[in-house]
Amino acid sequence: MNTLASRLNQSQPYALGLFRIVVGLLFACHGAASLFGVLGGAVGGGTVPTGLWPFWYAAVIQLVAGALVLLGIGTRSAAFVASGSMAYAYFKMHQAEALFPLQNGGESSALFCWAFLLLVFTGPGALAVDGLFAKRGAAAGAEGEERTEPKAAALA
Repeated sequence: MNTLASRLNQSQPYALGLFRIVVGLLFACHGAASLFGVLGGAVGGGTVPTGLWPFWYAAVIQLVAGALVLLGIGTRSAAFVASGSMAYAYFKMHQAEALFPLQNGGESSALFCWAFLLLVFTGPGALAVDGLFAKRGAAAGAEGEERTEPKAAALA
C-alpha cells in the first residue's frame, strides 16, 4: 500500500530540485540588482562600484553562484562558495549591529547561508544539468563495459 510518506519520498528529488532552482534564482537576482541596477538596483538604488570590497565581489558571487545553482551545474561547489559568502556577510556586516538576525537585518544572509549549506550536503536533486551529463556518462560507460567484457573474456 502506498502511504503518504512513501509518496513524499518518491517526490523528494523533485522538491529538492525546485528548492535549488528558487534559491539559485533569488540569489542570482541579488547579484544582478547590485551589478546591473535591475530589479530596483543595489541597496539605495543604482549599482555597486566595480571592485568595491566586499560589495562588488559579493555581487559577482551572487550572480555566478546563483546561476550555477539555478541550473544545477557544479551545484555543491557553487553552493559551498555561496554559503561561505553569506556567512561572511552575516558575521562581518550584520552581527556587529546586534546578536539576532531579526535585530541586525541579517535574515536573508542567514537563510541563504543555511539553504546553500543544505545543498552542499544534499546535492542538486532532480532537474539539474549535471544530472543530464551523469546519465549520459553512465549510459556511455555501460555501453563501453558491454563492449570490453567479451574482449576481456577472450584474453583470459
